[in-house]
Amino acid sequence: MAFLADALSRVKPSATIAVTSKARELKAAGRDIIGLGAGEPDFDTPENIREAAKRAIDAGHTRYTAVDGIPELKAAISAKFRRENGLDYKPSQITVGTGGKQTLFNALMATLNPGDEVIIPAPYWVSYPDMVLLCGGTPVPVVAGIETAFKITPAQLEAAITPKTKWFIFNSPSNPTGAGYTAEEVKGLTDVLMRHPHVWTMTDDMYEHLAYDPFRFATICEVEPGLYDRTLTCNGVSKAYAMTGWRIGYAAGPEHLIKGMANIQSQSTSNPCSVSQWAAVEALNGPQDYIPWSREKFRARRDLVVSMLNQTNGIECPTPEGAFYVYPSIRGLIGRKTPGGAVIDNDETFASELLEAEGVAVVFGAAFGVSPCFRISYATSDALLEEACARIQRFCGALS
Repeated sequence: MAFLADALSRVKPSATIAVTSKARELKAAGRDIIGLGAGEPDFDTPENIREAAKRAIDAGHTRYTAVDGIPELKAAISAKFRRENGLDYKPSQITVGTGGKQTLFNALMATLNPGDEVIIPAPYWVSYPDMVLLCGGTPVPVVAGIETAFKITPAQLEAAITPKTKWFIFNSPSNPTGAGYTAEEVKGLTDVLMRHPHVWTMTDDMYEHLAYDPFRFATICEVEPGLYDRTLTCNGVSKAYAMTGWRIGYAAGPEHLIKGMANIQSQSTSNPCSVSQWAAVEALNGPQDYIPWSREKFRARRDLVVSMLNQTNGIECPTPEGAFYVYPSIRGLIGRKTPGGAVIDNDETFASELLEAEGVAVVFGAAFGVSPCFRISYATSDALLEEACARIQRFCGALS
């Protein structure tokens, strides 16, 4: 009799974490590796936030807190939603988790029954389908290719909805593509959702503040207030404030859902780190000058990477509206051979051969549900990005 749960056979390890771990191993072995797999800002957490954490420690804020967040943080999150998104959420409608991933998982665990379907636009963040599977649901990918700038259409959403559909997960700007939906494009999707009152929406707004002019971010309930009572608006401090390791995510929605998520959390991790919560209060309430500064840095890096990749033999790279990823197509390289005789038959082979030949670690597109592509995170220095892109150009140029 197998000891491990059947659920484990339905999921696979995160491909992005696997690539990052492999790059670390090769570096430790002495290889010259440039890792472009990790989705986290390379900047330090702003000083005012770090100082707030130190004050929290000195003040003795190191004990258990309320399961799903201290009142001060819930108040700061409520103020953020009102200030930046025009949305009103009471503290009782807000939950705080150990990172954005936990809030998404809690919501799925609290709502999914066997047979329930969850619509997920592809390319998707690698964790969405596996979290749905772990929670007993059925992921329903809806594929958006490079032809539609990796954005699904209202007609595609309409066609995917069935009586079994429980959730629609919406991530804009997107990981892995950086594609951002305009308010008009969001409205097209919300018009569909308004016709199907049994479908709930989970918005992953983690890259809200990494949106590049002239693109403007808009969240679901901001565009269509009629969906307020069946939308979970999810966000966090990790990408906006370079706080990935602090592990604070949050979500707002109907009280009965928020209570259900708190019940799940009370029997798993209990409260998020107390010190991190006080740091997040400062992040949301304190000076916001880090956000435009980092956004401009990332925009310049985006432009550098897109330019160099589009000068590369066999690669087509769209210009993303946000986040810090690009998602180039390698359709022009499929079937070509490396100098060693390996055939580039798919994007996983491409990523593997690139790592071996040039020491550049990227994530293959199949992990995100759309091939043949690969993802680069440009959350690293200009010098490393320029060198990495030069190596990719050299690798592709050597293919025959």
